[in-house]
Amino acid sequence: MNIIKIIKSYTLLTLAAMMTVSCSDYLDVDDNPNNPGISTPGLTLPVAQRDLAALNATQMTYLGQFLAYNWATPSNWSANQEFARYTVNSGFYAGIFETSYGTIFRDLTYVQNYTDASGAVDYSAYKSIATILKGFQYQYLVDLYGNVPYTEANLRSGNITPKYDDAQTVYKSVIDELTSAATLALNLPTNAENPKTKDIINGGDMTKWAQFANTIKLRMLVRLSNTNQDSYIRAQIALIDANGAGYIGSDISANPGYVDDTNKQSPFWGYFRRPATGLETDRGDFTVATDYAIGYLTTTNDPRRSRLYAAAQANGAYKGAPQSTTLPGTGFTSRDLSKVGPGLLISSLQNQSIMTLPESLLLQAEAIARGYISGGDAAAKAKYEQAVNASFTRLNVPSPATAATTYLAQDIPNVNWNSSPNKIEAIITQKWVALNGTSSIELWIEKTRTGFPANLPMPAEGGGKRPVRLLYPSSEISRNSLNVPAQTSESAFNDNPFWK
Repeated sequence: MNIIKIIKSYTLLTLAAMMTVSCSDYLDVDDNPNNPGISTPGLTLPVAQRDLAALNATQMTYLGQFLAYNWATPSNWSANQEFARYTVNSGFYAGIFETSYGTIFRDLTYVQNYTDASGAVDYSAYKSIATILKGFQYQYLVDLYGNVPYTEANLRSGNITPKYDDAQTVYKSVIDELTSAATLALNLPTNAENPKTKDIINGGDMTKWAQFANTIKLRMLVRLSNTNQDSYIRAQIALIDANGAGYIGSDISANPGYVDDTNKQSPFWGYFRRPATGLETDRGDFTVATDYAIGYLTTTNDPRRSRLYAAAQANGAYKGAPQSTTLPGTGFTSRDLSKVGPGLLISSLQNQSIMTLPESLLLQAEAIARGYISGGDAAAKAKYEQAVNASFTRLNVPSPATAATTYLAQDIPNVNWNSSPNKIEAIITQKWVALNGTSSIELWIEKTRTGFPANLPMPAEGGGKRPVRLLYPSSEISRNSLNVPAQTSESAFNDNPFWK
């Protein structure tokens, strides 16, 4: 069987399993969460959180890593040819769209709309959380697809063929929803039920949810920096400042109680390692570093290299491959190349990251550098260096503070702040390193937005153009043909996001 078909089947089966089987009450769910007779927000919310975390850990991370040129495939595997050739079609990573609308939004909308018939329990906390998570995922759908169903979406049988809304309109609507959700999180009614352990991300800490909402919103506002809307951006940041919560001060991650068992592991770990033995899955064997990533980390003396990538099994060296379908058999087998490293693959029980502290700090650095947040160059530099330090810490680099100080002191552009003539390039380049293997879809999106890292290669077989978006899935085209925007095979390369 064609290995690509095997991979796609494995991916779909893995996601399906993650949605139906797990290690705790949150994952061992057989009931219909959309039937008010048998479900409550306390049952439905953790399922939606689990599914969102799994989707971002697997398909979205894998896609981002390849399109940001961090991962490649060795010569002894014929997998991932679609990345080497940029074969983007209506079946390419369609699960991102389908899972978002098919399960995640369905369940989150149920939580948003749920009311206690007796009036005894107020579910405002759940509504706030669900709104924030929908905003998080809608941001990605707009960034990846452009126009998407929004105002008529998630109505189940009420409208199975929703209209598509303008991308920028959806973006600004989501920003408004995040503003309201953050305010609600900080000002809950006195009789509001706190989700506590039913919230597998923040444990019912509503201040953290407000911070998460603010950080998602900042990500979206910075994304608009090329659209001549500086006054709008500043006004929206003023609203963030007004709620007083600030931005995330630690990673946002999910953990429903992962255990080392089939379909119950932390999803990123489970993508690459088998339960009990920890041995590589096929995916773990055919995923390796690119030559560019290894070369860049080596040239800049970056100790994160040994955390992001593993030493080659054959000789202990750090070696990557170009993204190509025609690698030589000698010196480029899976044993000869560096695979996903120990700073990313920690254990079957590891928290599944959704948004990281380094990204939050780098977003703030960019907003300051662009003049959206006060403080000037000194403040932007401080956030930049804090972000690098946080990246060293989360990857468990030995003596992270000392190592980060040594790294940042080098007279190298895009490492040392003062040696970097283009501060935005420095920020985005450091984001490319810090988000490697984590929120990796951001790296492709940021490359599209900024053009950085400036020298990021493209596969020789890729046709000379990097994709800038995904195409609507064939399943959506079939069931909602009257509303799906027109597209061609070239749309993936030519139809830039509205903020580009």
